[in-house]
Parts: sequence; C-alpha cells; structure tokens
Amino acid sequence: MKRPNHMPLSTTLSDADLIERSWRDPEDFALLFDRHAGHIHRYVARRLGDDTADDVVSETFLAAFRQRRDYDTARPEALPWLYGFATNFIRRHQRAEIHRYKAYSKVGVLPDADDAAEQALERASAHAVRRPLAQALASLKGRDRDVLLLVAWADLTYEEVANALSIPIGTVRSRLNRARAIVRDTLGSTNPTTEQTS
Repeated sequence: MKRPNHMPLSTTLSDADLIERSWRDPEDFALLFDRHAGHIHRYVARRLGDDTADDVVSETFLAAFRQRRDYDTARPEALPWLYGFATNFIRRHQRAEIHRYKAYSKVGVLPDADDAAEQALERASAHAVRRPLAQALASLKGRDRDVLLLVAWADLTYEEVANALSIPIGTVRSRLNRARAIVRDTLGSTNPTTEQTS
C-alpha cells in the first residue's frame, strides 16, 4: 500500500517499521526520536531533574540507535524498549535521584527549582501526600523503584515493564508489590499508585 504524498512518513509507520527502515537508512531513526523523546524526557526529569534528563535522553537514543538491529520488530511500539534504556541510564544517577527525593521530602521544593516562580509552583503543588511519597521513593531499592515508576509515571503495563527491563513478568509483580507495600506503609492508607493488571 502506497502512502499518499501529503502524509508524512512519521505518521504512517509503526515504531518497528521506522526502526527496520533505519537499518538501511539511519536517518529514519530521527523520526523515532521526534516521536518519543518528549515522553522519555518527562519521565527522566521527574526522577532526576531537567539538566540530567537532557543527558539521559541523549544517551538513551544513542544506545537505542546502536542496538536498533537487535530490536524485536514483532513489537510495533518501541516506547517500552526506550524506557528500558532510560532506566539503565537513570541507575547511574541513583544517588542523585535519592538525594532529590530526600530533599523534596524535607522542604517540599525540588533541588533544581532555581526560578522563584517554579519554587512557588512546587510549594503550591506539594500536597500532603507528596513529601511522604518522595520519602518512600527514596527508601525503595533501585530496581523496585524502577518498576513502580515505570508503571505509575510511564503508564507501562506489567508486560511492557518486563520487556523494558528484560525481566520475567513474575519479577515485575513481586517488585511492584514490594514497592507498593513500602509506599502504603509510609503513606498510611493512601496509595497514589493505581492498581493495574496485565
């Protein structure tokens, strides 16, 4: 089926198609970046801050580009695969991430919120649950936190998390249950993560 001349390539092909095309035409991989860099950046920025997120997004797409021939083209959506790369790079910054959550749990302002307006916005949005949640996130083991946040913030299914992290779905379930238990204990009866089934 031929695409109409007025339809851009980026809207007519799946992620898997773009990756496969990039095997022959490496420039086509840029369309995958255009499609998903914003999602990855928002996720990483929530965990590490904007400055570090820029670097992690660059590292994520560079690693994905280098490993694009290993991509399973039977999976039309590449976003979980990209979250897997991003999560691996986030682990390199685990101490900074924990420091970020601890700072937020103490003062209600993220450490990189330099702008006075942004600090005011952070304070205004620091609902009662956010400080204890930040404290709970800081207390989680890194791999448990990765699973919890891929489900809660990246909206991945259990299967997508398993694929992104190259772990069995049973491991996703056990890590998520452990993380949710710690969060529930910290927050009392409030659980800000949504219950999800695969």
